[in-house]
Amino acid sequence: MTAAPEPAGFTPPAYGDRSLADVVPSVARALGVELDGHPVGLELPPAPSYVVFLIDGMGAKLLARYAHSAPYLSSLLDGAAIGTAGVPSTTATSLTSLGTGLVPGAHGLVGFTARIPGTDRLLNHLWWDKGVDPVEWQPHPTALGRLAHAGVHVTSVNKRDFDGSGLTVASQRGATYVGADRVGERIAATVAASAGQPSLTYVYDSDLDWTGHKFGVASTQWLQQLAMVDAEAEQLREALPASTRLLVVADHGMVDSPRDARIDVDEVHGMRDGVALLGGEARFRHLYCAAGAVPDVVATWREVLGDRATVLTREEAIGRGWFGAVSPGVLPRLGDVMVACHDDTAVMSSRDFAYEDTLVGLHGSLTPAEMLIPILVG
Repeated sequence: MTAAPEPAGFTPPAYGDRSLADVVPSVARALGVELDGHPVGLELPPAPSYVVFLIDGMGAKLLARYAHSAPYLSSLLDGAAIGTAGVPSTTATSLTSLGTGLVPGAHGLVGFTARIPGTDRLLNHLWWDKGVDPVEWQPHPTALGRLAHAGVHVTSVNKRDFDGSGLTVASQRGATYVGADRVGERIAATVAASAGQPSLTYVYDSDLDWTGHKFGVASTQWLQQLAMVDAEAEQLREALPASTRLLVVADHGMVDSPRDARIDVDEVHGMRDGVALLGGEARFRHLYCAAGAVPDVVATWREVLGDRATVLTREEAIGRGWFGAVSPGVLPRLGDVMVACHDDTAVMSSRDFAYEDTLVGLHGSLTPAEMLIPILVG
């Protein structure tokens, strides 16, 4: 079995330099606090307080392409650093890297869905499962919690529904949580939280990502939502004192996947053979294989997908550094085989993931449109 070449169009994660896992340790240094064990490649200006505003789905390529719809954010692009998501480029993985300061192979949230080891079930990392303890699933102290322990005022401003969720506990425990559902609430809560010094206030907006999934990133709806989040960022900057730095980042970008670019594994003969459990998401699939079936599954999927995706064994993907250093407990959560889509290809399952096929915009793979994220200092 020959290894599939990694396409030149993929962007590798910049772990230890400019990845999401490096953001909070870099902010910590700017606040005058060192988080031991975290190399810092991202240099940020010193300040007594920082606000980290994460805009879900606002990839660097999208922001540059549609700069006219985001005049404030695009005004910060000149000279700004370009960072990367981790792998896969998906919300649960990215938010956990940001909050913990860890690569996916360490924190273990390795996709939208991943197998619960020893079972034939998937854990959906966004919606979670009451039978899975998030502290056991992600046992490491978070970077946010470590900052709080060091005497920094650390606050997470987010929707009330997310308070105490599995993903929140896994990624943000140790921060004081403030529920705020509307833009005005979020800005007011952020200003109040950031008044303490030193402080780090994390604020999150998911509406751009939702709009991209539903209507696509080439849609009028998405451009209007980009304009709205741009105004939110500008209003937040204006409401904060000059001494507080505003750091705007994203968790991933997005690509639109048209109908003719989609492959349904339940309609293609042989693609289910040897696959005991299908996980991940449409742009980055984890294939959990029956015993001894890996070589045949790799051969079949490479033949069917050709140059539309990179198909790797678990060992090959780890060897390419996609997840950073992988902890032994995380290893069985990764697919025996992984499929990273090229261009606008998506691998669907009408049987297991019917909802995904209703979405227009998708993410998860390693294309620049998905991986590259802005790191904007205001």
